[in-house]
Amino acid sequence: MILKLSLSVCLAAALVSVAGAANAETAGTLRFGIEAAYPPFESKSPTGQLQGFDVDVGNAVCAKMGVKCVWVENSFDGLIPALQARKFDVINSAMNITAKRKQSIDFTPPIYVVPIVMVVKHGSPLLPNVKSLQGKRVGVLQGSSQEDFLKQHWANAGVSIVSYQDQDQVYSDLTAGRLDAAVQEAQTAQDGFLDKPAGRDYMIVGEPLKDPATLGEGTGFGLRKGDKALESKVNAALDALKKDGTLSNLSVKYFKRDIVAK
Repeated sequence: MILKLSLSVCLAAALVSVAGAANAETAGTLRFGIEAAYPPFESKSPTGQLQGFDVDVGNAVCAKMGVKCVWVENSFDGLIPALQARKFDVINSAMNITAKRKQSIDFTPPIYVVPIVMVVKHGSPLLPNVKSLQGKRVGVLQGSSQEDFLKQHWANAGVSIVSYQDQDQVYSDLTAGRLDAAVQEAQTAQDGFLDKPAGRDYMIVGEPLKDPATLGEGTGFGLRKGDKALESKVNAALDALKKDGTLSNLSVKYFKRDIVAK
């Protein structure tokens, strides 16, 4: 009996030691989940370095919290499952806050708000409504709030919705003539496509799409449900960065205007 008790005590001590080591390895860091294929919010430089508005915001949050940023790349449509599986601590990847996503994860208050728009080729008569787009093919990022909007409001009205894992694939098929239009955030369309040589023959048409239920109330960081201690620290850092003008300054740097949620 004494031998069994000693073994149990040793085993428990070993488990505590392992757990302590694991915690020590992650102490002082904040792990952000990101898909680096959505400029100007997040992308990679020619040398492979992460860059973009969300990346700068994340680094500012880490600096304010006094921790080191660790970036974990993941496909956009797999970010929520990966967060729940604890592959990282926070989603920071231009994710709109929607009622559907709130069923699975928590969010910070909105950090910024960007209109959702449709892009077509110059001279196209198409407009962002089902009457105009019946029988047409519209490309969208898989797992995005835009995809939710299109599937709910357009797919059952004769519009073919084509989803892609990468935003650049949307633009590639648009320029190749395999799509009639693309739907995405306005700044991504402008900086990631229209301002580049491949997008010179394309334009934004019509009014921005609106639907709070699917398109959400702005963009924020996603956190695991119940992770209240981390949520409180991240919210405090974001609030401080709003108040001291850091977020607005970064917005002007990237977009030449202030898109920070008030």
